[in-house]
Amino acid sequence: MQLILISGLSGSGKSVALKALEDAGYASVDNLPATLLASLIALYREQGHERVAISVDTRGGPTLAALPGAMAALAAEGVDVRLLYLEAKSDTLVRRFSETRRRHPLSGPGLTVEECIRQEEAMLAEVKALGYPIDTSELSANRLRTWIKALVGAEAGRLTLVFESFGFKHGVPLDADLVFDVRCLPNPFYDPRLRPLTGLDQPIVDFLLQESSVAEMVNDIRRFLDKWLPAYRQENRSYLTVAVGCTGGQHRSVFVVETLARAFADEQVLVRHRELPEAR
Repeated sequence: MQLILISGLSGSGKSVALKALEDAGYASVDNLPATLLASLIALYREQGHERVAISVDTRGGPTLAALPGAMAALAAEGVDVRLLYLEAKSDTLVRRFSETRRRHPLSGPGLTVEECIRQEEAMLAEVKALGYPIDTSELSANRLRTWIKALVGAEAGRLTLVFESFGFKHGVPLDADLVFDVRCLPNPFYDPRLRPLTGLDQPIVDFLLQESSVAEMVNDIRRFLDKWLPAYRQENRSYLTVAVGCTGGQHRSVFVVETLARAFADEQVLVRHRELPEAR
């Protein structure tokens, strides 16, 4: 059985993620108390379900403390247990609550939304450490659905390398494990003919391939990853997110991510381009 647990901050897109898995054929349950996880999985096993998605978060109150033990027990029984932790920047969450006019689940007398977010982050600190974080600050609902389906489709038991391009002017991804800054490389943006294109387009590829500094940067990052990937594997990690940023996330970072993904084709690789319009 494959069990995908969805957790994270209120307003970060957990309902979108759970619905995406439901649409992909997973039996789904929202807001399950962690103390009921083992009995529910036993029931689903009896019914023959092989893929289950469950949302577990602060709405479960004190039962949340039982989640780490429940996950460990299920893993010991042979269940492929994965936890996806959704989060977003505080200003993004505040804006989302304002736009939807929803109350934060931890709202109480005298508490601002920002204070509720900080309180929820503290409550979920241990849960976050158990799973793979996904920063939804700059993601549309459609893009989040795509990312979720790609992540759960990765083969269990293997380290998945996630290469993600981004623009520094939009902020560093919260879910990045390693961040490489390629803003020092020659920028196609300053050529009016190249500006509307992206790092996926051949004219941009040709422009960057002719710059020796670009090849040096890519080779340096590749050597770093070659050296340290064994150490990350020894941590029994399921995912390692390598974020590569340029100014706008359109040209240089996209090219470098695509080049690195090809270089590590023998690994299990996922590619993300956070800022590309077509990726949203």
